[in-house]
Formats: sequence, C-alpha cells, structure tokens
Amino acid sequence: MTSNFEPYYAVIFTSKRTEGDNGYAEMSQLMNSLAKKQKGFIGVDSARNNIGITVSYWKNLEAIKNWKQQTDHLMAQKKGRTDWYSWYNVKICKVEREYEFGH
Repeated sequence: MTSNFEPYYAVIFTSKRTEGDNGYAEMSQLMNSLAKKQKGFIGVDSARNNIGITVSYWKNLEAIKNWKQQTDHLMAQKKGRTDWYSWYNVKICKVEREYEFGH
C-alpha cells in the first residue's frame, strides 16, 4: 500500500453461466478491451469455475455509471440476460485501503 492511497471503487460481478459458449468468449474479450479504454478504469480480476467472479476497479462512481451505459456494454448486458447467465449479482463497493503479500 502506498502512503498516498486514494480510495476507489470495485464492481463485483458474480454469475452462474448457462450451457455452451453462444459467443460468450468473444464478447468477454471485447468487453475487457473496451473497459480498458474507459475513462476512470483501473483494472480487472476474474475467475470462473462453477460460478464466475469478475471484479473491475474504477476511480469513481461516475466512471462506473458511464461504463454501464456504454453502447456495446448495454448490448452485452442484454445478451447476458437472454443467452449467457442463469443468475448474476452485482455489488459496487468503495475500497478504502488495500494490501498484499508476495515473495
């Protein structure tokens, strides 16, 4: 953790996938690429097994709002509800501090 740490926001997207790809992998790559170009984007972590968890990090709530309303992202959200997810949950959290360990 740096001494000049500024709080930021995390969007936690937890999901259960439907069977088959149905274009999911391609859209996932596109969304990651587009998110990285958005003003206020910081980074993303993702893991999938029986459920998927993707956490994207943003400088502020306005950046999150703008990403949610981005045209291609709106299309992906719609396809997610109709084709890719049987369930999902979204949480938006403020990150007040962080730390890590590594060798």
